[in-house]
Amino acid sequence: MIRLILAALLFLTGSPVLAHPLIIAHRGASGERPEHTRAAYELAIRQGADFIEPDLVMSRDGVLIVRHENEIGGTTDVAARPEFAGRRATKTVDGEPMTGWFTEDFTLVELKTLRARERLPELRPANTAFDGQEPILTFEEVLDIAASAGVGVAPELKHPTYFAALGLPMEDAFVTGLERRGLAGADAPVIVQCFEVGPLQRLRARIATPLLQLVAASGGPFDRPELSYAAMTTPGGLAEVAVYADWIGADTALIEPTPGDPTRLITDAHAAGLKVAGWTFRAENAFLPEGDRVGEAPAAHGRLRERLARFAGYGLDAAFMDQPGLARD
Repeated sequence: MIRLILAALLFLTGSPVLAHPLIIAHRGASGERPEHTRAAYELAIRQGADFIEPDLVMSRDGVLIVRHENEIGGTTDVAARPEFAGRRATKTVDGEPMTGWFTEDFTLVELKTLRARERLPELRPANTAFDGQEPILTFEEVLDIAASAGVGVAPELKHPTYFAALGLPMEDAFVTGLERRGLAGADAPVIVQCFEVGPLQRLRARIATPLLQLVAASGGPFDRPELSYAAMTTPGGLAEVAVYADWIGADTALIEPTPGDPTRLITDAHAAGLKVAGWTFRAENAFLPEGDRVGEAPAAHGRLRERLARFAGYGLDAAFMDQPGLARD
């Protein structure tokens, strides 16, 4: 409970209550357990994460479930389940064609029969020892895990425009869930993320829960084809984001394109009244810039602690991390 109170003070007031950025466990301790599993979340909490992060998609019967994408061929055993072979399909999600198995074609009861698998077995072979052990979680179950441990939750709404077009209004289900748990206020230990703009703007009119606008190093929000992330991260763009959001969640390349050479993004965001979260800090060389790698092996760990320390020095307010224990160490 003390950890949650301190974390809440920092992200609500911006005061330097903690000597480090908030640690947001990205899909749990996903560098050490298959992502979005109970084991990943509970390990992250034991390692000292301030928040745990579930990505939210929807089942056919309108339940918010926790998966990185609505395509689940790579993160569950669905491909090995003959009873679901006929569900394999090709769809276009946010303009990108995908082939596989999609959550919106399964009821919650059916999804609960599947078991999670490691998404990156080549880089994280040790995680495959946990394949097949855990079911898919619902958002409600992740909220229970967080509440029992006294940590915050940073849910990301994935493809809300896509789901709305299927008659699955993600925003309605999400708001109902927060209100039922008393998490719709400004002091809720929740940070709501989305790459799209419209869902966050509509949520701002319905709930006071802190909101975070995600931005990538290229492209733009799917629901605003006229808008680019580059424009959103200019001083003027950040001021517009601050009208509806409390945070901006930036690809680390937007903050530090080259190790030791930061941009003005954090400074400009703070000037606009926004806190800044960086995504995603991962220990493996495959995810690190050349100057932070150690050796040549993609799966070997590089200088993650040094990288995080630099970002903390730039004024970063929160870090999405696959190995939250390394940050706490």
